[in-house]
Amino acid sequence: MNMVEIIRKKRDGEALLGEEIAWFVRALCAGSIPDYQVSALLMAIFLRGMNGEETAALTLEMAKSGGMADLSAVPGLKVDKHSTGGVGDLTTLVALPLAAACGAKVAKMSGRALGHTGGTLDKLWSIPGFRTNLSEGEFTAQLNQIGCALIGQSEALAPADKILYALRDVSATVESLPLIVSSILSKKIAAGADAIVLDVKTGSGALMKGFEDSMALAEEMVKIGKLAGRRMLALVTDMDEPLGRSIGNALEIREAVAILKGEEEGRAAELCLRIAAAMLALALDLAEDEALKRVRAALEEGRGLLKLREWVAAQGGNPAAIDDPSLLPGARVRREVKSLQSGFITAIDARALGLAAGALGAARETKEAAVDYGVGLELLRQRGDAVRAGEALAAVYAQSEEAALRCEGDILAAIQIGEDEPRPRPLIFARFERKAPPKHSILPSFQKINPFPGFSC
Repeated sequence: MNMVEIIRKKRDGEALLGEEIAWFVRALCAGSIPDYQVSALLMAIFLRGMNGEETAALTLEMAKSGGMADLSAVPGLKVDKHSTGGVGDLTTLVALPLAAACGAKVAKMSGRALGHTGGTLDKLWSIPGFRTNLSEGEFTAQLNQIGCALIGQSEALAPADKILYALRDVSATVESLPLIVSSILSKKIAAGADAIVLDVKTGSGALMKGFEDSMALAEEMVKIGKLAGRRMLALVTDMDEPLGRSIGNALEIREAVAILKGEEEGRAAELCLRIAAAMLALALDLAEDEALKRVRAALEEGRGLLKLREWVAAQGGNPAAIDDPSLLPGARVRREVKSLQSGFITAIDARALGLAAGALGAARETKEAAVDYGVGLELLRQRGDAVRAGEALAAVYAQSEEAALRCEGDILAAIQIGEDEPRPRPLIFARFERKAPPKHSILPSFQKINPFPGFSC
C-alpha cells in the first residue's frame, strides 16, 4: 500500500477500498504515517466525503484498532445509548435503570463533561463511592446479575480514534460527517454493544446546532451502524433549552431520582421514557408502543428506582444517597436570580446556562480540570411560564457569594422574557429507523417519524 496513492484517490473523489482503509488504520496506530499525510487524507475526506461502505469500513477498523469487549457470556442483545451532548441531560440516569428493570441488558459506556455539556460519568461520580473502572469480568458479571453496567472510556478503546481526533482538531476537519460517525460508533462497537440508541441533540446547547446537520448525522449514524451489523435507532431531540430543570452533577442526580419516584414530569421525564422504550424495543425486539407501555409501568411501580439503587450499590456507590440528598456533594451558597420584568419566558439559551454552570465549576474546559460536583443551577421557571418582576427565575448553587453573583448576569441574559406566550416546541423532531432494504441495495432505507402531530419535521 502507498499512502500518497490513498490520499490521491480520495482527493480525486474516488472511493477507498476496504483493504486500503484497513492498512491505513493499522499503519496509523503503528505510528508509521507522518502527521502531515494523515492530515492530508483527513482534509481530502472532509472535502470529498465517504460513501456508506467506506464509512462502515473505517468505523469497524477503528473499533478493532484496540481492545474489543467480549460480552458473549451475557445472553441476549446488549444495548447502549449515546447522546451527542447537551445541558441538563440526565437521560442515562433514568433510562438505563428503567430499561434494565424491564429486562434489557444495558451495557453502557459514557464520557466525562467537557466544555458547556455535562458528562454522565461526572454525574455518577457525585455519588459517594461510585466507580466506573470495571474490569471486563466485573462488567460481564454485573450485566448478568442486575441487567445493567456502566464504564468510562478506556485509553485502550479505539486508539485510532484518539489519534485521528487530535489531528482533526488542529486541521479544521472536525465537522466531517463520516469522521464524526466513525468516531462515535467505533467506540460503541468496541464496547460490545449489539444495539445502539442515539439521542442526537439540536439547538443552542447541542454540539451540532444546525437542524439539518443534526438530521444528517442521525441518519448517517443509523445507516452506518446497520452496515456494521448493529441494530440502530436515532431520535433527533431538542436542545435549544436545557432538558431538565437542573444543571450540575449532584443536582441532576437529585432530579433523576425525583423522576423515578414519579415526583417530576415534563420534558426531561418524557424523553427519558422515550429513550428507555427505544432501548427496550431494540434489545427485546418489541414494538415501541409495547416497550413504552412496559417502561411506564416500571416507573409507576417503582421498579426503575429499585434498579437505580441496585445499580449504584453494584458499582460501589452508596445507595443511601439516592434517598438522602444530604449524602451528595453540596454547595455552601444558594442564591436566587430574580426577574427584572414581567411577561412570558420566550427562550432559555441552553449553551449560555451550560457555560454559566461550568464557570461555577460544574464542568471542565480541559480533560485534566477538576469538577465541583455540588455546584450548578436550578431553573425555577420554564419556557412558556408567566413571570412577574421580582419573581425567582433560577437558583445558583455556588461555593461563595462572589461566585454566585458573577453568573447572575449571564443567567438573566440567557432567559428571554417577552409579552406574548411562545408556541410549544417539539421534544422529538424525528426518528430514524430501518425498513427492509431493497433487494438490489445493501444500504438500509429509513423512515422519518414526527411523534408530535401538528409539528413538521
